[in-house]
Amino acid sequence: MNSVTNLRSARVRAPELAGRGWLNTGGEPLSLAGLRGKIVLLDFWTFCCVNCLHVLDELRPLEQEYADVLVTIGVHSPKFEHEADPEALVAAVERYEVHHPVLDDPELLTWKAFAARAWPTLTVVDPEGYVVAQLSGEGHAHGLGVLLDELVAEHEQKGTLHRGDGPYVPPPAPSTALRFPGKVAVLPGGTFLVSDSAHHQLVELEADLVTERRRIGSGARGFTDGAAATAELSEPQGLLVLPESVAAQVGYDVLVADTVNHALRGLWLEDGSVTTVAGTGHQLRQRTGAGPATEQDLSSPWDLAWFDGAVVVAMAGTHQLWRFDPVAGTVEVLAGTSAEGIRDGGARDAWFAQPSGLATAGDGERLWVADSETSALRHLHRREVDGSPYEVLTDVGTGLFDFGHVDGPAADALLQHPLAVTALPDGSVAVCDTYNGAVRRFDPASGEVTTLATGLAEPSAAVLEVPDGTDPVLVVVESAAHRLTRVAVPADAQRVDGGARRTQRPPTDLAPGEVALGVSFVPPSGQKLDYRWGDPTQLTVSATPPAALVEGDGTARGLTRTLRLAEDVDEVVLHVSVQAAACDGDELTGEVPDGAACHLYQQDWGIPVRVRAGAPSVLELHLRGT
Repeated sequence: MNSVTNLRSARVRAPELAGRGWLNTGGEPLSLAGLRGKIVLLDFWTFCCVNCLHVLDELRPLEQEYADVLVTIGVHSPKFEHEADPEALVAAVERYEVHHPVLDDPELLTWKAFAARAWPTLTVVDPEGYVVAQLSGEGHAHGLGVLLDELVAEHEQKGTLHRGDGPYVPPPAPSTALRFPGKVAVLPGGTFLVSDSAHHQLVELEADLVTERRRIGSGARGFTDGAAATAELSEPQGLLVLPESVAAQVGYDVLVADTVNHALRGLWLEDGSVTTVAGTGHQLRQRTGAGPATEQDLSSPWDLAWFDGAVVVAMAGTHQLWRFDPVAGTVEVLAGTSAEGIRDGGARDAWFAQPSGLATAGDGERLWVADSETSALRHLHRREVDGSPYEVLTDVGTGLFDFGHVDGPAADALLQHPLAVTALPDGSVAVCDTYNGAVRRFDPASGEVTTLATGLAEPSAAVLEVPDGTDPVLVVVESAAHRLTRVAVPADAQRVDGGARRTQRPPTDLAPGEVALGVSFVPPSGQKLDYRWGDPTQLTVSATPPAALVEGDGTARGLTRTLRLAEDVDEVVLHVSVQAAACDGDELTGEVPDGAACHLYQQDWGIPVRVRAGAPSVLELHLRGT
């Protein structure tokens, strides 16, 4: 039985779309009833989520190839309070070049109606209005292509497929000198190098922060080395000026995190030429790796720092820190298992959640990390723990779903999706608290968090400037205002209490005691689960707090697991990670021939759970299925 027939056996009618409003439709509302005859792909996303950004890139070729039969609709289901701001969503749709209609769903009405449980989730609705597939996570482009071909053939034969243009209406093209700049670095001559992310360029600015000295990159999204005028980048972010002695050996002065190309690029300042020094241009799927840098896939490198004799890379796409040795030309994982959340301890066993900002302390002993999805400030320092030479500790932040703008003792303080961190001369650290529109300060000596500035437009990076004879200032990238601005560093910062928040994502009610966990996975047509070397599926389960999961934690083969939730716990976050390997197989025999191409499917869920007597004792998740 092919995958389409298997997925459609239930014939579930898709519920209608509901939300606050629409973007990219020329002001017109859309409905599934009005889209009969088209295949509709619903992409449940939120703009903070790097995995959602990966899916946007994966969908672009499919949207072009199936433009006359496929309508993609982004259902924006916000995680953070800032993401529910309609102006912030408009900016994000432009920033990430979303070229399909977007439903603004701040109350998660459509999210709930389609029983989405994770960002990102994809749901396919056939031309007759029935749900035929639901897929969690990323890496589904190939399987979606197979499914689309099957649906086109079936509904063309039935006469229920209508070809033609879709409802996308592009907004007016904006025009500013910078467009959603990401990061900034001070060059040796006192000028500023900015990653002009939405223009896919680097810009060198004079000290007035406005006058352009030069641009590097053609401005076209691409992955091409060469001269300043012809090199191509894709949404560059982090910038690092290498130590002079290292630059002399490697032949480039600045390292660039070329985020959407999943690569590190070297910039030679003398002539502006660009070369690739790490990454292949392909996204890392295995979430681990080591060896020659130009042969190793990477995943959304977001920021860079020089620490302990090498470059540390904030590998946001795999929730890890990596180490790049520019002289040896090698890369390796430095910290993080790729599980998403907060877990301190030995670096190899630690958890991060989309680390997006790095800074080395003035004494070189500590690497600060802005861990954006946990709204946390963390650090790594040299100390052997559990066989790892480094230890990871959390200074501010509690977990995936808690955020806010609260100053005071670090244990009580809250941030909201910080993207950058900057070391200050007194040993404290400034945090670009992006979704709070603020710059915050954490003083490790006092353990206090204060606020340096508010009213900023998504600050995403800052560098310290110490003019002669005057107090230090921060040059801050206001990404959503498309500019750089100077912010004073006052001796006495203000105290702010804007209140604590929790992600509004609805929790899942489960009964205490035994819970049956199952993950559905149906390989695309033409692929088979490969059992030649044992079960090709794997589940990893844990909980926060750990004591809430009495049985069922750990890693084991298979897609089902019996869990036991503690009787005396009211709330828990279940962390579920799944992997499934499917290979191209013979359609007639179902066998996988030697040398067949294989595909890895994986997804991580962080599921908030309320433990309630009488609630269901079954938890069903979908990697690929309905």
